[in-house]
Amino acid sequence: MANSANQPVYLDYAATTPVDAAVAAAMSACLESPLGFANASSSHVAGRQSAAAIEHARTQLAALLNAKPHEIVFTSGATESNNLAIFGAARQRARRGRHLVTMTTEHKAVTECFEALEREGFEVTWLDPEVSGLLDPVRLQSALRDDTQLVSIMHVNNETGIVQDIESIAAICRARNILYHSDAAQSAGKLAIDVNKLPVDLLSLTAHKFHGPQGIGALYVADRPGCRLAPLIYGGPQERRMRPGTQAVHQIIGFGLAAELAAARQVADVLHFRKLRERLWQGIRDLPDIRRNGAEVHTFPGILNVSAGGVDGESMMLGVEPLCVASGAACNSQSGESSYVLRAMGCSDASAQSAIRFSFGRSTDNSEIDKAIERYRWAVQHLRSLAPSGVATAIRA
Repeated sequence: MANSANQPVYLDYAATTPVDAAVAAAMSACLESPLGFANASSSHVAGRQSAAAIEHARTQLAALLNAKPHEIVFTSGATESNNLAIFGAARQRARRGRHLVTMTTEHKAVTECFEALEREGFEVTWLDPEVSGLLDPVRLQSALRDDTQLVSIMHVNNETGIVQDIESIAAICRARNILYHSDAAQSAGKLAIDVNKLPVDLLSLTAHKFHGPQGIGALYVADRPGCRLAPLIYGGPQERRMRPGTQAVHQIIGFGLAAELAAARQVADVLHFRKLRERLWQGIRDLPDIRRNGAEVHTFPGILNVSAGGVDGESMMLGVEPLCVASGAACNSQSGESSYVLRAMGCSDASAQSAIRFSFGRSTDNSEIDKAIERYRWAVQHLRSLAPSGVATAIRA
């Protein structure tokens, strides 16, 4: 089955989604007007118009989370939001205590922050998940101490789609006056999040996960006593002095509109994702030695992670072309290492190495899923035929 003449089939929406046409149009219109270059901190009329556009977008994003507009701090993306939340909270509360808690399955934008804080003298407790990928709240309770100041547990895992019970986690933290941060890059704009009902203090999100532009994100910072952050950078009053610097008006406008559109389409999108995932899984589940990674419940339907026994991971990525899929987190895809997330869930190194993450978007259709089924089945069978011993050699079909 030759793939050179085939068009790419994009099934990597967990990494980034195409910008919605209406969002792109709004950003283009901004760049073609004074809004696109007027400094929103300036007092002249163009600056005031830019500032008003930013505040409108802030209101749109706040509505997505049922937050107050002033609780939204714009950043360059979820990575910066995670850094601001984790470093900012840990350093702000360091005199109260220097113990922090997170999971081994967090995104690198979280784990590397905690590793850096360990080098600063903080003590971090790293919690492993159950085989399902879920965190046992009892284990979290046991890990907390009198000097614990911050817990960071993500909402939806970027590799497996596992949805943590962040409502229970947040309630445990709130009862102990411990700040709770959640990386919601994979859930915000896709799953309903109501911060008025969810006792979360800090929530990271990014536009490019739900059809907004790249390079713009936000951090929700709850307006409540004790929820304060030490800034990472200094130099101005913008974003409540937590993230100073001239704001990128066109990106913020795009972010705000993407949030408004996501809020209107969430229910329909989730139903669409669920049908696509079930169609794909039913089309490949009968392959021998196939493994679905993570619990089948408590998962975001836009992600399906599977491993095939006896198949080398690098060969698998070549074999499934022209499918655009991932072998783990997009930021780790060049390392060649098997997924640390799957290994923490009990997968063998070989199983983790062969894992493929399929992820769906608003525009994914049944024909693309059927192509994915055909190509994945062919790649698994072909690679196994080349390596009866169970170690496949690299191919370019």
